[in-house]
Amino acid sequence: MDSHLDANRANWDDRASVHAARTGLGYGVQRYVDDRALLSDVVTFDRPRLGDVAGLRAVHLQCHIGTDTLSLARLGARVTGLDFSPVALAEARALVAETGDDALVDFVESDVDHALDVLPAGGFDLVYTGIGALCWLPSITRWAAVVAALLRPGGRLFIREGHPILWAMDETVGDDLALRLPYFEQAEPLEWDDASSYVPTDRPLTATKTYEWNHGLGEIVTALLDAGLELRMLVEHDSVPWEALPGQMVERPDGEYALGARAGVAPLSYTVQAAKPG
Repeated sequence: MDSHLDANRANWDDRASVHAARTGLGYGVQRYVDDRALLSDVVTFDRPRLGDVAGLRAVHLQCHIGTDTLSLARLGARVTGLDFSPVALAEARALVAETGDDALVDFVESDVDHALDVLPAGGFDLVYTGIGALCWLPSITRWAAVVAALLRPGGRLFIREGHPILWAMDETVGDDLALRLPYFEQAEPLEWDDASSYVPTDRPLTATKTYEWNHGLGEIVTALLDAGLELRMLVEHDSVPWEALPGQMVERPDGEYALGARAGVAPLSYTVQAAKPG
C-alpha cells in the first residue's frame, strides 16, 4: 500500500508544478491574483448547495494547490487545507500569500488516513472535499471515520465527487459509453500510466504511474452512516468540471462538461451532505 501512496504522491507533486503555472495553462492561477473576488468554478458550482459558510471553521481535504481552499475563504470561512503533496502545499501557500488570502487560510501536510495526526478531533464546523478526490483513497470506510472524527457535534460534511458510474467508464472508447471498470471498491487498485493531466499543461508529466480505487455510491453513503453521520443531501448531476470522456462531451458556459449524444443517460457527479449529530 505504501508503494501505491508513494507513486500517487510523486504524480501529484509533478501535477502541482504544472497546474500552478502562471502562463494561463493548468489551473489558471494568475486569475486569483488579478481578481481578489474570484471563486473557482468548482466552488461556484457548489455554492447553491453549500450555503453560507461565513465564520465557519472548515477543513478542505485533498486541497491540491488551494484554489478551492482560498475560494472558501473568500466566502468567509476560516479554512485549513490538507494534502499529502509537499509541492502542492508549497504552491498553495505561495498563491494565498500573493492573493492576500493567507489571513484566513493555512495548510498542513498529511494523507487523509492520518489527518488526525495533524488536525484537532472535533475541530471543524465543515469538512469540504472537492471533486476528483475519493478515487485516490483505498478505503471509503476509513475516509468516513476521519470525516466524522474531524467534525464537531452539529458540523457537516460537504462533498461533490465524480460519480462511480463515471469512474467505471472506459474513457478510451471514444464513440460510446463503455462500462468496463469496477464500480465497487476493490482491494487492489487500478493501475494507470499516463503523461497527461485533466487540464492543459505546458509539459507532459514525468511521474506517470498512478493507482486508483472506485467506491460505489451505496458504499459511500453506508460508510458515512456507519460512522455516525446523518445524511442531509444526495443530489446527482449530469456534468463534471473536466472533459472526462473525450469526444463525447460538450462544454457548458460555467465550465462544466456534459454528455453530448448520450445526454442524460448517466449521472456524472453527485453531491452529498451529512451532519454529525449534536
